[in-house]
Amino acid sequence: MSTSPAQKPATRTPSDRPRIALIAHDRKKDTMVALAREFAPYLKTCTLMATGTTGGRLVDEVGLQVERMLSGPWGGDLQIGARLAVGEVDAVIFLRDPMTPQPHEPDINALVRACDVHDVPCATNLSSARLVLAQLLLKA
Repeated sequence: MSTSPAQKPATRTPSDRPRIALIAHDRKKDTMVALAREFAPYLKTCTLMATGTTGGRLVDEVGLQVERMLSGPWGGDLQIGARLAVGEVDAVIFLRDPMTPQPHEPDINALVRACDVHDVPCATNLSSARLVLAQLLLKA
């Protein structure tokens, strides 16, 4: 059975600059800023996107150039998921707060599922985020 072009999964498009999405729940934003400071020299060589408040803090506190999407609860996670689905995201760092219920949990689950479907690395805690960024840095 053949698949029409509209049904084929998006292929990842290589980029000269790694495209990384940075997302952090409210209680993890300080951790994201610290992580970004730790990897700032590398992150400055990447194309970055982030949800609203997280992106603002990364710009203001770390000096990174970040394309800001909407806030997560307002659709920012879905915006990143849409880009990921068409091959425009190479890795996702999503520092989640597992102890606080999130009103947009279905959007969060959809983004993580999109990472699995499209085989995009997705770090959801500080340890895995460091591993993903360290590996990307080695390839740079």
